[in-house]
Amino acid sequence: MLIYQNRMQNAQDTASDRKWICIELPATEYREAWHLQSHLVAAKKQKTINKNVVLLLEHPPVFTLGRRGGLNNLSVSETFLEKALIPVIQVERGGDITFHGPGQLIMYPIIDLQVTQMGVVNYVENLEEVMIRTAADWGITAKRNPINRGVWVGNQKLGSIGIAIRHGICFHGMAFNVNISLKPFEWITPCGLQDTGITSMARELSRKVSMKRVRERVKHHLKAVFGVSLMMTQLEKLKIDES
Repeated sequence: MLIYQNRMQNAQDTASDRKWICIELPATEYREAWHLQSHLVAAKKQKTINKNVVLLLEHPPVFTLGRRGGLNNLSVSETFLEKALIPVIQVERGGDITFHGPGQLIMYPIIDLQVTQMGVVNYVENLEEVMIRTAADWGITAKRNPINRGVWVGNQKLGSIGIAIRHGICFHGMAFNVNISLKPFEWITPCGLQDTGITSMARELSRKVSMKRVRERVKHHLKAVFGVSLMMTQLEKLKIDES
């Protein structure tokens, strides 16, 4: 009887792990979203939130520096960026320098890799696969590149990945270029890589793309690639201690 109960509990836990919470946010300042992720990581560690959480949003213009990042890959002065009202923020994700702005779809999954039984490499490849499949919905052939994580069209980067792990919980995530202005990328050496460029769905298609539709397709492929269902909810309904 005890073995049967344990099997039933494991089956219930597995089914629960396959249901992820998904929250679509309006345009959100980078620091605000960063702090929100930290609170969600803490909530998952404390078991006040038991399910994995996915945030979908866009950021106002901002440069971020990952663990390998430094201002040596920034080709304009900090004074120039101050006048342009674009902050530079150092964070704990992997990678070097990159730009976020309107028209770039950000997805931050806050997930327990051990519970989901995924290794880091497999997890990153799944995020790449979500972007590859989404690009393909618009006839854009995007591929992985062994030089750098993310997805590429030729030697032009279409989507970036940078993650961090705290208490076994993964956060940060992916940035997918839809209609984002590519001008600010000219002010940096993106991801610290020479002889590469940045592209977007809009550039590849020579037209703007519906961000709403891209969000829907990303959610569709997220469910298929990770084998999960998404429970759409609002941030206010989560129990997060922000003290």
